[in-house]
Amino acid sequence: MEINKTFWQDRPTFVTGGTGLVGSWLVRRLVEASADVVCLVRDWVPQSELVRAGYLEKVKVVRGDVRDRELLERALGEFEIDTVIHLAAQTIVTIANRNPISTFETNITGTWNVLEASRRSPKVRQIVMASSDKAYGDQETLPYNEETPLQGQHPYDVSKSAADLIAATYAKSYDLPVVITRCGNFYGGGDLNWNRIIPGTIRSILRGQAPIIRSDGEYIRDYFYVEDGAAAYMLLAERLAARPELKGQAFNFSNEIQVTVREIVESVVRLMGVNLKPVILNEASNEIRHQYLSAEKARRMLNWKPLFNLDQGLALTIDWYRNFFTHEHKS
Repeated sequence: MEINKTFWQDRPTFVTGGTGLVGSWLVRRLVEASADVVCLVRDWVPQSELVRAGYLEKVKVVRGDVRDRELLERALGEFEIDTVIHLAAQTIVTIANRNPISTFETNITGTWNVLEASRRSPKVRQIVMASSDKAYGDQETLPYNEETPLQGQHPYDVSKSAADLIAATYAKSYDLPVVITRCGNFYGGGDLNWNRIIPGTIRSILRGQAPIIRSDGEYIRDYFYVEDGAAAYMLLAERLAARPELKGQAFNFSNEIQVTVREIVESVVRLMGVNLKPVILNEASNEIRHQYLSAEKARRMLNWKPLFNLDQGLALTIDWYRNFFTHEHKS
């Protein structure tokens, strides 16, 4: 998918969660497309890829929190925003289990604030809202397609189910031009949440330590490379601008693979050329056992396909962390 510079050039685009994993790569891609990018930034994270790669200096920055609707409304109005891409969220399952209220406030209240501010801002024409495959909850029938009921049960999953439904409500009841993405487990360079399996495994190996698996290693996930996610968000905004009938719809984006945690660790070990056996703690709780997505709708309706397979994405990710830790040691 080539970047459509004609569409994005000078387009006022508001990104929440720009310093996060997907947000950093999305902002980089938007800047390369010559969009006029405005980022909402809550915390200062100097190790963020957005900061390290120098892209934060190339965008406008609004300091604040998605829980502040008045701030959002001011930013959308004063910067005459055309396209909103809402990624800001508390994304760590273990943190959601420990701190459900802060997760609900960010993921649910934050979403309705972005949508309500957009509704009150007449220049906003497209909104892409990031939900998650976790919004489907635990299902007996796999893979999930977009007609699968949203039935999260644990704190993180419920926060995504609720935000997803609220976005659909704004499309249906207020004719708001919002579309919803449900992606697999994101991975890629720039993920500084070390309790996630891929960055945690790479860091352990670079330190000569055995990788740690919190679960029993048999949980099945659908891993999705971060640059594929950034490209998918932009493609969806472009398609929505050309086809308003897409509003209110959800799209799964996925490589449509089923990989156990143990297998993903073994792939990283193989690509890094080491011989380390993982330590299996078997401590995971409140997590869905088996998940994977069908992306047939995105392929059919958006002419979408992923840019990277799993080994390609993992190799790029490993290279990023090798570079990251080399520079960390030098500094």
